[in-house]
Amino acid sequence: MRSDRLNAAPAGLKIAAGAGLLFLQLPILLIFVYAFTTEEKSFKWPPPGFTLQWLGKAWDRPDVWAALSLSVQVAAIATAIALVLGTLCAAAVSRANFFGKEAISLLVILPIALPGIVTGIALRSAFGIMEIPFSFWTIVLGHATFCVVVVYNNAVARFRRLSGSLIEASYDLGANSFQTFRYVILPNIGTALMAGGMLAFALSFDEVIVTTFTAGQQETLPIWMLEELIRPRERPVTNVVAMFVVLVTFLPILGAYYLTRDGAETAGAGK
Repeated sequence: MRSDRLNAAPAGLKIAAGAGLLFLQLPILLIFVYAFTTEEKSFKWPPPGFTLQWLGKAWDRPDVWAALSLSVQVAAIATAIALVLGTLCAAAVSRANFFGKEAISLLVILPIALPGIVTGIALRSAFGIMEIPFSFWTIVLGHATFCVVVVYNNAVARFRRLSGSLIEASYDLGANSFQTFRYVILPNIGTALMAGGMLAFALSFDEVIVTTFTAGQQETLPIWMLEELIRPRERPVTNVVAMFVVLVTFLPILGAYYLTRDGAETAGAGK
């Protein structure tokens, strides 16, 4: 009992933690409230009433579905590219020694360390110099630059905990490179790749700044939301879509957390 009392957090710390959580989460909760308000043109507090009509109106808006479809396609392809390139980069950096290894590692993570507007301007300039017209694929390439980093960070951490003796034993037993990857490496890094892919998808799905510089006339869902806030047609519909985006991005992050929370150990680690 005494040990429990010593380990218990002070009341002041609990209050401070609760206040911090409230500060972070209250704006998100307001989005959910205003998605059901009866007020169409402004944000009034408290809301004059509540209704479900905006859910139906959002469902019937073809522009919402077009923007959603574009966002899902871009996020899916950018994540697939990131899984391939991020895994290969992680394998090279963690399993091999070569000149410039640390410099390459720094260059790989640089896109997510730079402000989004710098990345966006750089990509727009590069597309302009190479005379590449803005299209679906320019958005994908823009998103892949930071999605690769997310997958790389997850994969390289798991690779460094994977015992090299397992791979050597696989080769000694007659397995080829593909069999070693399939039966030894992939089972040990699979949850890290899945978590990295989920986070990459979530980041791509709600990306605004890089998309603004690479999309041309196309509208992903976040860009559609930004336009609706500037020139609203039905303001609560924007909140309904924002509520959907919160849920869509929250689920992959939650899944990534549960996949990696028990992933500190890999087969053969420390042996």
